[in-house]
Amino acid sequence: MSRQQQLEYSEFQAAMLDEGKRRRKAAKIIAVLEHFHGPLAGLTVGDVGCSAGFIADELAGAGAKHTLGIDIDVPGLRKAADRFGERVAFVCGDGTALPFPDRSVDVLVFNHIYEHVVDPDAVVAEMHRVLADDGVLYLGLGNRLGIMEPHYKLPFLSYLPPSLADRYVRAFGRADHYYERFRTRRGLKRMLRAFHVWDYTFPVLATPTRFAGGELFPGVLGKVVRAVLAKTPREVLKLLLPVVPTYLWVATKTPRRPRGAALPQPPERVL
Repeated sequence: MSRQQQLEYSEFQAAMLDEGKRRRKAAKIIAVLEHFHGPLAGLTVGDVGCSAGFIADELAGAGAKHTLGIDIDVPGLRKAADRFGERVAFVCGDGTALPFPDRSVDVLVFNHIYEHVVDPDAVVAEMHRVLADDGVLYLGLGNRLGIMEPHYKLPFLSYLPPSLADRYVRAFGRADHYYERFRTRRGLKRMLRAFHVWDYTFPVLATPTRFAGGELFPGVLGKVVRAVLAKTPREVLKLLLPVVPTYLWVATKTPRRPRGAALPQPPERVL
């Protein structure tokens, strides 16, 4: 079966309408961007794959001068425009042909979207085109080798070739076929080879409260996990990188370094 665009994604993926969860994700995204780049005040910011607009609304609330939300999810865009249209410009647009001039956007967010699009390499190329020369791209990237597939909650689903993955999701009554296409860390690095990339995965996991992500590790167990992650040598943590379920990366078109304060587990260069 050839892959088609996932139109009206918010109509069958309830997580896109979970306002609390989406706003918590936005807080993490903003915290990472501000650690790397500084405040968003006065910048033009775009959320590629914005759906119902909760993350775009938070970006506007963080001080962006102009906030753009782009998606092909028409029902989601309608909901977004109805609620947040006064301070966010929502555009129905294909990520492979972003309706913006070259070098016109200061910050782009591409959060857990690439596995849903038909041609992620073309979308990445478009983001490179519209991003300002000193701009910043935030990336939330699922890993094909993460044990638990995040959409259908089936272990090792993303490891399988498409035909077997289709049978797997049907056997458990989760879907008619498995649409998503994840890449490994190596594949993601190839996809982003035109950028300079910093990895914020371990900084966020080791100091979640610093990145508005305290809900990742609640309670006493959370304190233990945070302490272990904060003190574990990076060379040991690197052994886990191939199977980390999600990578949090920040990419730029020209070489830059994070501006934020020192962290127990600092960001590290990927590319």
